[in-house]
Amino acid sequence: MAIEYSIYDVFTDKRLEGNPLAVMYDADGLDDKTMQAIAREMNLSETVFIRKSDNPAYAASLRIFTPGGELPFAGHPTVGAAVALGERNPNGGDVDMVCVLEENVGPVRCAIRLRKDAPGFAEFDLPRKSSRIELPLDRAKLADALGVSEGNIGFENHQPSIWTAGVPFLLVPLHNISTIREMDFDPQLWERSAPLVEGRLAACYVYCRGGVNHTAKFHARMFSPEMGIAEDPATGSAAAALSGAIHHFDGLSDGHYPFMIEQGVEMGRPSFIHLHIDVKAGDIFRARIGGSAVRVAHGTMDI
Repeated sequence: MAIEYSIYDVFTDKRLEGNPLAVMYDADGLDDKTMQAIAREMNLSETVFIRKSDNPAYAASLRIFTPGGELPFAGHPTVGAAVALGERNPNGGDVDMVCVLEENVGPVRCAIRLRKDAPGFAEFDLPRKSSRIELPLDRAKLADALGVSEGNIGFENHQPSIWTAGVPFLLVPLHNISTIREMDFDPQLWERSAPLVEGRLAACYVYCRGGVNHTAKFHARMFSPEMGIAEDPATGSAAAALSGAIHHFDGLSDGHYPFMIEQGVEMGRPSFIHLHIDVKAGDIFRARIGGSAVRVAHGTMDI
């Protein structure tokens, strides 16, 4: 059996930057074991499998796998798959379309913009509002796992906390970019210090204000031993979780707030995630994640 696939670099408009994604087309005939094996073979942070949905109102059904297991939702596979589906539109030319993608977390509404000779862009409404998970956290042990001093954890009102918008992350604010760049993540110490959340070890997402790029509002890195990801160049689901922390710790008043989050800089794969938060009556009314995606390879896999 031969299955067609593409490789996209996501959350970037430049090839060989951003977060690589394998997009497997027409994957209806693949069982869970085979999809997991393909994800391990691709050895990227995520591989997305595009299948037909039983609901005719949905453009496709997505299954998302890391090398270590399946995810109910993830940002860069959603953006990459949306752009890939838009580019396979038989009408060609400029495309402005809205579609719904079915993921394990639920339906995800996406907007896609394609222009000739330009990278595609897609954004989606968060399928689930970010919510906080209250669990005890040991700052000293977290500092040891990150290879930083305990005094470098936290800035302004921001403190370590666990948030999820479909995938839980332990968000650790660090003092500044220098601290993030010089940190030394130890996966074994992390496994001893981070809690289990929804049956799995919480992934590590560190962040601070500012960025190497002057347009960035936050600078971030993500590590997940549980998912088989040593470090991720861009993590849309973590940015989705971060939306709750930003609203909570910064006390956002009613209005619209655009944020650019940069990630992957330390890996030589700079990525830029667009996060938009709308606050109404003191609470998050709506949040969106978006970014560019550019195809870098296409082929078939024999399985």
